[in-house]
Amino acid sequence: MSEELKAGMTHEMERQVTEDLSAQKVFPHVPNVYATRAMVGHFEEVCAEMVLPYLGEGEQTVGIAMKFTHTAATPLGMKVRFKAKLAEVDGKKLTFEVEGFDAVDKIGEATHQRFIINAEKFNSKMAEKAKKA
Repeated sequence: MSEELKAGMTHEMERQVTEDLSAQKVFPHVPNVYATRAMVGHFEEVCAEMVLPYLGEGEQTVGIAMKFTHTAATPLGMKVRFKAKLAEVDGKKLTFEVEGFDAVDKIGEATHQRFIINAEKFNSKMAEKAKKA
């Protein structure tokens, strides 16, 4: 992990709300709008994307916590935008404040934590776990 990774850093990204991101892809008896599960994934993505350039050889991040609120619905076809701020760096634990917006409203917010891992060590543990299944 680079020492340049510091609290206060920000990152933004934008995505198009396609049919694949519809709530009806999970359950057909709900509105055909941008899914909560998709927004959670996009919140993780904007945070992981922010820190990627600052990770060392063989490092990755994994999500470890999220306190999330989905506050407004977004129709399919609209663009959504995500703003993340790195609020705290505590060793390898990173805490982010994230907001989501569509063309009209603020649609969600979260506090999200990610942990920096050694990918080889993590993948080895997952392979061992898979053998036990």
